[in-house]
Amino acid sequence: MVLDPHRWLELRRFRGLYEAGAMSLREIAKETGLNRRTVTKYLSGEAPVAPPRRTAERRQHRAVDEVAPLIDAMLKSEILLRASVIHERLASEYQVTINYQRVKIYLQEARPRIAEELGISPGELAGLHRRFEVVPGAQAQVDWGDEGRILAHVGIPKVYSFHMTLSYSRDPFCCFTTSQDLTSFFDCHRAAFAHFGGVPMTIVYDRTKTVVRRHVAPGEAVPLHPEAVAFAGHYDFDIDVLAAYRPTGKGRVERQVLIVRDHVLAGRAFSSIEEMDAAFTAWVPLRRAKVHGTHGEIIGHRAVRDHMALRPLPNTPYVVAQRHLRHVGKDCLVAFDANLYSVPARKVRPRQLVEIRATKSQVALHSTVPGADGETLLAAHPRAVGRGARIVDERHWDGLPTGAGRRTTTGDAVLQPRRDQLPGPEAGSLQALLNRAAAASVEVGRRPLSVYDELTGTRPFTTNSPTKESS
Repeated sequence: MVLDPHRWLELRRFRGLYEAGAMSLREIAKETGLNRRTVTKYLSGEAPVAPPRRTAERRQHRAVDEVAPLIDAMLKSEILLRASVIHERLASEYQVTINYQRVKIYLQEARPRIAEELGISPGELAGLHRRFEVVPGAQAQVDWGDEGRILAHVGIPKVYSFHMTLSYSRDPFCCFTTSQDLTSFFDCHRAAFAHFGGVPMTIVYDRTKTVVRRHVAPGEAVPLHPEAVAFAGHYDFDIDVLAAYRPTGKGRVERQVLIVRDHVLAGRAFSSIEEMDAAFTAWVPLRRAKVHGTHGEIIGHRAVRDHMALRPLPNTPYVVAQRHLRHVGKDCLVAFDANLYSVPARKVRPRQLVEIRATKSQVALHSTVPGADGETLLAAHPRAVGRGARIVDERHWDGLPTGAGRRTTTGDAVLQPRRDQLPGPEAGSLQALLNRAAAASVEVGRRPLSVYDELTGTRPFTTNSPTKESS
């Protein structure tokens, strides 16, 4: 018989009386209501001194226990899955309403347990990520590289490298540019598609401003740039934006940035962007002849299967344009990118809003409302280089006053009309005005009043009044 701890403590009070001979075992058994054998066992020294351990009580039921198998299954598929993602999926996919903090507390116990089942040590858990493989033509990854002042000696302050890598074969593409703006970004895409001979089904990006309209909190839908959506629709590929704080999502292209920098640029001098592009083109056959360390095949052989699975290029390219709204000035000029561009005076009014569609080489100005012929184009100009330029088509100013009949003067000379050219009654009054203006411009000498007192022999500032006697 295992004695209850409370009964054991009660029986312990009689140990001193029993050892002193004041009470017998029979009397103690009668007093406590226990069996004499039990009393003998616990008071004669046969039982342990410490009270017996209390049997484990049934664990209190928790709400998270009902969804614990679902959470464990999610962790087995992705051990680093965040608590916020698990909580969101429980609510959206399984209609489970549970406190977020309870999920976090459960993950503190469940993640190490699942990691141990998967053979992952706790020390390695934080630095691991799941490797993925794709089929030919399924995916490409895009990234920028900053090559710094490599062409500063020829007046180009900054050079960037654009990289696209096919995920299945690791076949690379790279080109160099002086800008990371919207038009340059997608011009590089068109060059990459021509290099590969087709378009992948999906392209992976980080949260760059040329793809993402604005940054949002983790877990929220990412708003895409309208031009990026239009470009992807024209070339028939899907945009895959990486989740926040997941830098390993496009490691294949990030590794390619370092490889190109080491094998193409390091230790060489260039004098133009074209020379840098030519150096990469010459290096590509060397790269394709290598055996890749991950998939273990020759990159060029694997790239053949990758290229054959790409989608075909469309018949016409999509020209990406920056779109902005600007006001028309009273001089029929529109400001964009620190330059001025003219619009036809007969088609606009002051302060009218017009839409600017700027490509890398052209600036087109469109009306926001179609005209009678259904057209919106007002003017098209070559894009200015630098800042402070005025790109004007003289025909746009047809109908405006030319100012040809207005007389202008330079310097301080005053232009006076000839008397014989003025009408009779008006000649006198106009000449009087001219004489008054000329008199006002004559400088007058200034001297102190004491000079005049000395000339007249009078004492200055005489203030004594005459007396009666003198009068």
